[in-house]
Amino acid sequence: MSTRSSTDSPPQVAKTGRLDRLDALRALAMLWMAAYHFAFDLNHFQLMPRQNFYVDPFWTLQRTCILSLFLFCAGAGQALAVARGQDGARFWRRWAQIAGCAALVSLGSMLMFPRSWIYFGVLHGMAVMLILCRPLVRAGAWLWLLGALAVVLPLLVRYPVFDAPPLNVLGLATRKPVTEDWVPLLPWLGVMLWGMAAAQTLAHRAPAALGGPLPGPLRPLATLGRWSLSFYMLHQPVLIGAILVWQVLVRAPVPG
Repeated sequence: MSTRSSTDSPPQVAKTGRLDRLDALRALAMLWMAAYHFAFDLNHFQLMPRQNFYVDPFWTLQRTCILSLFLFCAGAGQALAVARGQDGARFWRRWAQIAGCAALVSLGSMLMFPRSWIYFGVLHGMAVMLILCRPLVRAGAWLWLLGALAVVLPLLVRYPVFDAPPLNVLGLATRKPVTEDWVPLLPWLGVMLWGMAAAQTLAHRAPAALGGPLPGPLRPLATLGRWSLSFYMLHQPVLIGAILVWQVLVRAPVPG
């Protein structure tokens, strides 16, 4: 396999400030996530027919697809950021934002779900995965194989010793812990590595696929995709707040 450096990407990609198509793909994941969480919130407040979001394939498959899109885009963005010359200081600033938001998610989940609070959700996982992926960005086509190993390993290796935190964050546990969001390093690191590999492949072979223009109606998606972290942190408080306000208004006595 080739180990050509990702920093040798074509000028069409290296000089682009933003890649609208990648941002739009990330926005699709964001909107899907918001719809999923809105349904979860309605279920939590018993405003829809009771659903089991933890075992019902209709919901678990959606979660898998949404999370895969997010991590794939995160990997692609990381590879392209390095290709465009992102320095360590900028990387660590962004990393600190993600890690700080992960801490806020944990705090908020402790208040809402004290028995199943989030200690290693998507932002926690991303913070660790970005550190692991950064040195691998020059692995070139080997990223495909490394990603496949990360995805397959937890299917083959599971031991009870990994069931308790903090070891269960590795992804080799025999059972899912009691938590509202759990994104262990395996297999999800593999999805991020595949995102890096795909971005590097397209950067070298079809840069227009990444940096080409979007049709007019889709351009707002690209704008939304540039604010993924802010959207992630704000969408649930907004959705839950709207549901609570609606409940208050519906239950309020009618004047007169």
